[in-house]
Amino acid sequence: MLWNVEQAKKWIKRLNDKIQENKAYLTELDQAIGDGDHGLNMARGLQEAANKIADSHYDDLGSLFKDVGMTLIAKVGGASGPLYGTAFMKASLVLKDRKEADRNAFVAAFSAALDGLKMRGKAQVGDKTMIDVWDPVIAWMKSHETIRANELVDLSKEKMEDTKELEAKKGRAAYLGKRSVGHLDPGAVSSYLLFASLAESFEKGESAP
Repeated sequence: MLWNVEQAKKWIKRLNDKIQENKAYLTELDQAIGDGDHGLNMARGLQEAANKIADSHYDDLGSLFKDVGMTLIAKVGGASGPLYGTAFMKASLVLKDRKEADRNAFVAAFSAALDGLKMRGKAQVGDKTMIDVWDPVIAWMKSHETIRANELVDLSKEKMEDTKELEAKKGRAAYLGKRSVGHLDPGAVSSYLLFASLAESFEKGESAP
């Protein structure tokens, strides 16, 4: 199976739908341990990105990812815009001039996205951030020849839920120290929504490339 531009468009549309549906929930989570703006910022940025790509034609995945990344950087406030925007921009370099992505290109693009997140956010596994979802998910992608949609959803959900028991080491939440334990990390939740949406972009009954 190959992953193509239409599936990538479907992914961003589904991600936007999920973010809009969970806007209030993400805001509530962020009010508990952060700035309280994650839901609103993500909803605004993803809506802009979804609108942008819906009205545009793309000959390759790289240009689509670049548009999404630039839109998120420009339209999403707080820390999440530069983080998610950088992830898409780094992935776009791997997917440049590719109409479709086979498994190797698909995994390489998401690996580059993770590298961008780590570079921009200076976070590592255990810091109670989106990296606690991204890092194990990408490691799992690398180690599996077949990337099954249901397994992707289950793993990203599990890793998101694990952040509840972590003490925050980065961002505003770090100021709370041990009081951050018992709360889900908002960025981990939006990352789970991202991977759950990605799984829904695979053709029904098929795995990823």
